[in-house]
Amino acid sequence: MNKKELVAVIIIVALSLIFYFGIKQPIVFSSTVSYIITALIGLVLLYIFIRTVGGKIFGRRTVFLFVGIAVVLPFFMTIKQPIKSSPEVKSLYDAVLALKPDSKVLVSFDYDPPSAPELQPMAESFFMLCFERDLKLIIMGLWPQGPQQAEMALQRAFLEPDIAAKNLKYGVDYVNLGFQTGNEFVIQRMGSSFKSMFQTDYYGTPYDDIPLIRNVTNFSNIDFVFNLSAGYPGTVEWVQVAVDRYGVKLGAGNTAVQAPQMYPYLRAGQLVGLLGGLNGAAEFEKATNIIGKGTKFMVSQSFAHVIVIAFIIIGNAAYFLGEKRREENKPNQTGMNNQPGAN
Repeated sequence: MNKKELVAVIIIVALSLIFYFGIKQPIVFSSTVSYIITALIGLVLLYIFIRTVGGKIFGRRTVFLFVGIAVVLPFFMTIKQPIKSSPEVKSLYDAVLALKPDSKVLVSFDYDPPSAPELQPMAESFFMLCFERDLKLIIMGLWPQGPQQAEMALQRAFLEPDIAAKNLKYGVDYVNLGFQTGNEFVIQRMGSSFKSMFQTDYYGTPYDDIPLIRNVTNFSNIDFVFNLSAGYPGTVEWVQVAVDRYGVKLGAGNTAVQAPQMYPYLRAGQLVGLLGGLNGAAEFEKATNIIGKGTKFMVSQSFAHVIVIAFIIIGNAAYFLGEKRREENKPNQTGMNNQPGAN
């Protein structure tokens, strides 16, 4: 690391500490300021393009800087991105609306923190919708850190005034059964006995001491299942075991990488709905009218995509112009080599 890079790192760390400890209220730019900043970024990109055409080549650090700006700035802006709900998202939303109050919904958190930016917004908006509809939530996880992600989603849901006013009680309105190892064999065993897999809940309370699940024996006592998945075990295993063997009604939320693999199950009717990646999270937030992280992250993601596309164009311009200059220089170099005494 050279001196300039070290100074840049120190400045970034210092600014981060100042923002974290010195600013207590969130910084939010007005729509006017947001559009002005966006226009300025566009002008700077245009300047870089013109300079590149003129032969000035910018280093990769410029690309990294602009991508970083594109990811961070939208969190402070009030720019809204048009979002249209897809049929698979609307199907999931309609399936939840069709559930009667006090229906039992099993939610399996099969992901860890690296996948949280895509799946956590889905969990939060799904919890809020269920609580608004007076549904009972039974939470579990086939991934070790899944129940912890569920706890964070619950805390976020409880911040909503309408949900906080309901005075929801643990063990009566919702319960976290925690993590159980065994992958798809856990699902298979739950088909005959939930209690055999979860003798206690996340906090160590015996299964029979929890009013919400005291009379829950197997999947026949569950009205709907929602799976949040980042891989194995996940939605595929829930379809193959819970849906095919026990006939549960299943909806799913998957990372963008995994979602395309789920569409055959959706078309076959084995999934009643699907949220795919960050876009699916934002669409579900729009359907539920609960604007959260998914919508904000989509703006950030879109900004980053625009920046990357812009630099792809700039990079290609630099490459082809460089090729053109090299072709133009070849005759001159050939002429110099053919001059008398050149050798």
